[in-house]
Amino acid sequence: MSSLYILGRQPEIGIAELESLLGANNIKPIGTHAVLSSQDANHIPFSRLGGCVKVCKLLTQLPYTDWNKLITYLFSAAPQFLNYLPEGKLNLGISAYGFDVSPAKINASALQLKKIIKNAGKSVRIVPNVKNELNSAQVIHNKLTSKNGWELVLIKDKNQTILAQTVHVQDIEAYAARDQKRPKRDARVGMLPPKLAQIIVNMASTGNNRFGATVLDPFCGTGVVLQEAAIMGFSVYGTDIEPRMIEFSTENLNWLDETHEIGNFEWFVEEGDAMQVKWSRNFDFVAGETYLGRPLNSLPDEKTLQKIVSDCDHIHKRFLENIAKQIKPGVRLCLAVPAWKTNKGYTHLNVLDYLEKLGYTRQSFVHADSSRLIYHREGQTVGRELVVLTRK
Repeated sequence: MSSLYILGRQPEIGIAELESLLGANNIKPIGTHAVLSSQDANHIPFSRLGGCVKVCKLLTQLPYTDWNKLITYLFSAAPQFLNYLPEGKLNLGISAYGFDVSPAKINASALQLKKIIKNAGKSVRIVPNVKNELNSAQVIHNKLTSKNGWELVLIKDKNQTILAQTVHVQDIEAYAARDQKRPKRDARVGMLPPKLAQIIVNMASTGNNRFGATVLDPFCGTGVVLQEAAIMGFSVYGTDIEPRMIEFSTENLNWLDETHEIGNFEWFVEEGDAMQVKWSRNFDFVAGETYLGRPLNSLPDEKTLQKIVSDCDHIHKRFLENIAKQIKPGVRLCLAVPAWKTNKGYTHLNVLDYLEKLGYTRQSFVHADSSRLIYHREGQTVGRELVVLTRK
């Protein structure tokens, strides 16, 4: 295993994304928030991954998890690496995943390590921990992936510890810019985060689709999925039932072309009802967020919820029947469909129970539970269930 990925807020989704891109045989979940991969970290550009916050190079594996023993190891090992660093002050941070230690304990250990490094002749500055793990902003702002930066990552995995060093971190400012600086946004149709759009594209495309392959988003909205797919190097084709959404996607894709250096990418959007449209262009795979039902600020009563579910079921069934007639066996789809959080768990679309009858096989994952791939945030009533299908 040559690279290590630190997963985001919902690890199961990040695992499914990596399995889609790298293959089940090339990854191994570690602890609760990491994945080891036999593929080189540069095999997939890190900026393409929506479900991972850091990628690290593996330093060593230690056959114990006792914090004091781990820090003693760092005390003895750190000085020998100092000769490989350029002149100047070292910025040092520590992230601990899965350990029953406090941020105060980590900070105390870091200060001890600082003394040892200073005694070895190297000036060092410690990035203090507020939580056990440093977040992306801390890593970026303290330049911990630069030549004079170290973020040491310790991951508890059963009875052993993985020690790694962060080499890339999620570019939170780039995500914010792509999300907030687009000329057209519309909260009424839902604000699809660019990270989630990346995940949807990655789970639909797998690692096998060639550069320049065409992705269809049949519910393109303001064009977030199209935008992220274009940045990855895919040609993009979007349709939507609302003319206003086609105008928004057009303006946003023109903005992307003007503001991002992604080369000449091909894109086309047109009006079309996903339940009955005959798509006018060829495409290789399908990725998108479907109709999520009417916006909800709180859980409605049972009768109202069932009416919402029924309406969404009708649209999804008609869409799946329509597109099944227009795609070849083996074409893969990743759809973010609605799932409603109730006091008893999630209420799912009924159509998911008879996908086989509609001509689809639902993709299962070796390292992730398909039933747990629901993207949600605290307080949300409607989550997005990631459903990966293959045309039979």
